[in-house]
Amino acid sequence: MFSVNSSLVRAGAGGLLALAFTMPAHSKPIAFANGTTIMLEYGAGTMEEAQAFYAPYYWLSLGGGHLRLDSDAVNRSRDISYLRVNYLAHRWNLDDAQANVFAWGGLGTATGNDFRGSRLDCNAGFQADYETRRIYASVVSDLQESSAYSHRVDTLQLGFAPYEHDYQDLATWFVLQGREYTGNLHRGTEWAALIRLFKGGAWIEVGVTNAGKPQIMAMFNF
Repeated sequence: MFSVNSSLVRAGAGGLLALAFTMPAHSKPIAFANGTTIMLEYGAGTMEEAQAFYAPYYWLSLGGGHLRLDSDAVNRSRDISYLRVNYLAHRWNLDDAQANVFAWGGLGTATGNDFRGSRLDCNAGFQADYETRRIYASVVSDLQESSAYSHRVDTLQLGFAPYEHDYQDLATWFVLQGREYTGNLHRGTEWAALIRLFKGGAWIEVGVTNAGKPQIMAMFNF
């Protein structure tokens, strides 16, 4: 039989907990167990989304959202309301970093200006991210599909913090974002330069795209 030193177990658990609370809580569909996450995004003329999720466990959250898509390539718009399940597929707790893979799926209803009535919408996607207190990278792919359309939004973010911070401190991040829209929603890649301010359970990021349009994103955990 192997014996385990209880003080080492407590120290290790405390270290992981401290790491979790000093990591920059970037946009994720699950923040922590028994927590609620609200995420808002405004991209002028292209994409607006509001989401709310409750996590009964650290690896699962349930909720829904509303997505508005407006094409700047053709006369096309979508309004999609959906319910969704988010799942933490894997998490790596490293010495000074954390990495995550999330997956999600859901169903909803959609209306648009190029088809009549409402359609059943299927939503599926994933997020993979890596973060320290100075560097952040994430890739997100989100698919909305029905019998009338298929749209996917792929987003890459790379961030840099000029100084390290603790959970209770104000953190500043400079983020470069690249985004691709399928389904004739946007011509080419949409680039954005963003400034993210984070403190405690809330962050907001603001910036401008390469087309000169404002972009605002916010997240609140409680």
